[in-house]
Amino acid sequence: MAHIQLKNISKKFGNHTALADLDLDIADGEFFVLLGETGAGKTTTLRLIAGLEKPTEGQVFIDGVDVADWGAAERDVALVLQQYSLYPRYTVRENLEFPLRPKIRRVPEAEIKDRVARAAQTLRIEHLLDRKTDRLSGGEMQRVSIGRAIVRKPRVFLMDEPLSALDAKLRESLRTDLKSLQMQLGATFLFVTHDQIEAMSMGDKIGVLNHGRIVQTGTPQEIYNNPRDTYVASFVGSPPMNLIDGKLVDGRAVMAPMNFELPYAGAAGGGNGGMPKAGGAMDGRPLVFGIRPEDVHLESGAPVEAMVHDVENHGVEKILTLRVGDTTLRATVPARTDVQIEQPVRFAWNPDKVVLFDKASGVSLQHSA
Repeated sequence: MAHIQLKNISKKFGNHTALADLDLDIADGEFFVLLGETGAGKTTTLRLIAGLEKPTEGQVFIDGVDVADWGAAERDVALVLQQYSLYPRYTVRENLEFPLRPKIRRVPEAEIKDRVARAAQTLRIEHLLDRKTDRLSGGEMQRVSIGRAIVRKPRVFLMDEPLSALDAKLRESLRTDLKSLQMQLGATFLFVTHDQIEAMSMGDKIGVLNHGRIVQTGTPQEIYNNPRDTYVASFVGSPPMNLIDGKLVDGRAVMAPMNFELPYAGAAGGGNGGMPKAGGAMDGRPLVFGIRPEDVHLESGAPVEAMVHDVENHGVEKILTLRVGDTTLRATVPARTDVQIEQPVRFAWNPDKVVLFDKASGVSLQHSA
């Protein structure tokens, strides 16, 4: 287990800046997920912690010690990659034993056998120990890769999109297993992914990375309910948060360009969850209104009429795309809702769940307050 800190980290490759002014704090024993799109700088961050890259500027601390000049072997971290990194002509047992065999480790034979047996039991691969790895499925190979990390008893587990090459059902199963494993080991995990479902379902904390900068850090609930800006709002959530241009007028949310209106909870005073109170300097200010699809409701007497543009059936629910003029938004409704494409409907939103963003900067007014 280990406490990881990155302070004022910048990393350049030639003229390209991969990371800029990055600060990160991962608590001892925490499952931290670094979430970002391809090219955001996730793998570079992982490689800096692993000791495979050196920062251009800044410091890397493990348990309070600056390790920026330490090599990978000195940091005692385990790296699990999307590629399985196994020896195909070795058995599963031999692959698990391999990290313990170098003379520099001097692990007694009895302890090697014990560590391999424990890892195999934890990952439920005991029945595979004498099988060659080139005869394993993708999920089995990834379990063996994780087992190679476990037997080393590292201070930190670093995982670079380890589930992305697997099919959907297997990814779901291994998400559960990895989280259970982390809790069982009590270890510090840094898990890198572009998949926000993985991030939301596995992480104790999530750091959202965009163009080499940490945009927001928080629990999954904090990230989902109070996104710092429109990037996080549109990136986290499936379907993502609806973002609609508009302004406040006398306590009402007036949407551009169709000028349809919906209530805003801040009008009652005190604001919404720390959001600014409507009125005064807020009136007329260009804003973006954010509302999650599950907080948009179809009601016969609701204030706004829309046309159903699309219907996605997801078993327990339907995701509707509604169109009001040139504005589209998503609504999540129960599967039993009887609705057809091109059907007119009326909708409202939950005014207590509205998030206001500044139109110019994209930053939530709650976070900029």
